[in-house]
Amino acid sequence: MYDFGWRPYVSAAERRRKAEREMQKLRKKGHPVSPVAIAGRTIARTFWGKAWCDNLERYSDFANRLPRGRTYVRNGSVFDLQIAPGEVKALVSGSAIYKVAVKVAAVPKARWTSICADCAGAIDSLVELLQGRFSKGVMERICQPTTGLFPAPAEIEFSCSCPDWASMCKHVAAVLYGIGARLDGQPECLFTLRKVDEKALIARAGSGLPLSRKGPAEDRVLAAEGLSELFGLEMAATEEVPVPGTARTPAKRALVRRAAEAAAVPDETATAATRGDRRASSSAKRTTSQTRSKVKAKKRSAVKR
Repeated sequence: MYDFGWRPYVSAAERRRKAEREMQKLRKKGHPVSPVAIAGRTIARTFWGKAWCDNLERYSDFANRLPRGRTYVRNGSVFDLQIAPGEVKALVSGSAIYKVAVKVAAVPKARWTSICADCAGAIDSLVELLQGRFSKGVMERICQPTTGLFPAPAEIEFSCSCPDWASMCKHVAAVLYGIGARLDGQPECLFTLRKVDEKALIARAGSGLPLSRKGPAEDRVLAAEGLSELFGLEMAATEEVPVPGTARTPAKRALVRRAAEAAAVPDETATAATRGDRRASSSAKRTTSQTRSKVKAKKRSAVKR
């Protein structure tokens, strides 16, 4: 029996060993384990990951639970965290293995429409948007505390299988900080969590955006010689195209004219060879015809006899 239902204290090292054993069991069952791994004491390094963690401070009613949650997530106690539309499910190693569920309401349609309209003017190019490289201006708009995608306290619910009477226990707090760490490397999970499609940003921003602001730098353009060496191909020579506003000098025009005249003169050796081939072909045909006539004459003579 434990006093007041509390389990005995378990060290961080023991919690990690429990988590590792449980992860091995889940992997054997085919479950795709997704632990929250944090190097050092910094939970999130990008400004949107930090913004998520800072947003937790708005949950003032649970402020006393947040420090314990930060400790738990730093020492690897959140060994499985799965983000789905409107829901996060996690496993946390404590005195036992606890199941945590976090439910987040969908973003109101009017707010999402406003976000898309505001972000359309902050996206630099359609290419960057299609590649998922959201600019800092877009992410700052998305991460605004009250008008962005971060949930307000009234839009989020938690539950944990631990015996703690508080709705936000240290295990739930650890999971919430784990979400911030996950967003650090996968910001697209925020769209999934709030049940919105980031492709709506593309639909709003696609019209009128340039494919890119400038062409490739000169040192990144590969010349024909480089292509030939790279792929082992013989690149065909291209006709020189005069640059508008420039003209050939008289000497260049003379060279071009002589080259054209030389190309127009037929090769006498080739012509002679062609004529010889034609005469030989005609002679061979006559010889074949004469041979056939002689054979037919011999056959008729043999029949008369």
